[in-house]
Amino acid sequence: MSQFASPREPLIRAAEILGRPRPDRVKLDAILAAVLARIDASLDLFTDAFPKPSSEGGVYAPMDNTEWTNGFWTGMLWLAFEASGEARYRHAAERQVESFRDRIEREINVDHHDLGFLYSLSCVAAWKLTGSLSGREAALAAARRLMTRYLPAAGIIQAWGDLSDPEQAGRMIIDCNLNLPLLYWASEETGDPTFRIAADSHIAQAARHIVRPDASTFHTFYMNPRTGEPVGGKTHQGFSDTSCWARGQAWGVSGFPLVHRYKADPGLIDLAARLANYFLNRLPDDLVCCWDLVFTDAERDSSAAAIAACGLLELARALPLADPDREAYEAAALAMVETLGERYLLPLGQPGTGILAHGVYHMPNRVGVDEACIWGDYFFLEALVRLTRVWEPYW
Repeated sequence: MSQFASPREPLIRAAEILGRPRPDRVKLDAILAAVLARIDASLDLFTDAFPKPSSEGGVYAPMDNTEWTNGFWTGMLWLAFEASGEARYRHAAERQVESFRDRIEREINVDHHDLGFLYSLSCVAAWKLTGSLSGREAALAAARRLMTRYLPAAGIIQAWGDLSDPEQAGRMIIDCNLNLPLLYWASEETGDPTFRIAADSHIAQAARHIVRPDASTFHTFYMNPRTGEPVGGKTHQGFSDTSCWARGQAWGVSGFPLVHRYKADPGLIDLAARLANYFLNRLPDDLVCCWDLVFTDAERDSSAAAIAACGLLELARALPLADPDREAYEAAALAMVETLGERYLLPLGQPGTGILAHGVYHMPNRVGVDEACIWGDYFFLEALVRLTRVWEPYW
């Protein structure tokens, strides 16, 4: 992990970020209340169904529990329950936990690495908040399933595809940083070190190969699954193989510090700070990123901004008080949340209406462009809860 020792790019916007007025608790509570009102408007529609990954015209269509994104809505229900204490959110979330248990038992679209997104935010959250044994068992089953994608020679968890598919063989992606906490949690719950060993290996390979020397990131990176040799990095949703996909960089800013909760390696925090400075130095004036960081005047991705805000808060929590950029990370997260709440909130509308406008799901395929994305809604609410409550992550 030689890049851990590299210096951070100077945070050239630190003075500007620190000089911005900060929203007070009253304003943050008002934004939080607006988000809860939008969840309430869709609660009946999405108790026994789930929102599609991205909206159409700002409205999510209902779907069965088959997508990689379904855990984000259930996570929002748990966040709403914690923020408000209202039992209706808990009851809806608990019904969805049973759907996740059924999904893993019936093996419905579980052959991919996103089981952490699915099961940390639904079933691990249920176990942590209510002691749900059903949630615990479903999450452990998901962790065991995720382990089947671990390639020991390459030291990674393969992201997508049949493990025998040569086009997907040895592919890891930056998103997987947030799937690793499921393995660390399973190791703690069971006492089985193999979960942790796999997660430790994958995060080391992500740090070594997905992060470029300048602290930008590849979206995906290929390893030879038989020899463990690095093959090379490519994009899947970014502008080009050499650009920096904004949501991928945000996954890095958020994921390395979350793993640090389980793996107390200060290098992970140093690396996350380098990624954060690269990200912050390439934002438009309102601090809401374009869909790829090669642009400062293109379609925004509010979902990436929401992920980054959570990551900056997690990073600031882990940094020593004397760190020169720590206060700027907190200030940037606050500024992002305030801007998203004031300028990017969709109007309260029909059931299924999303929360954050101007997100991007998959720009190259023109899917979910300038729409709400359910992960963006989740991370926006998570950031608000982080800023207004004492909160323990579900990750």
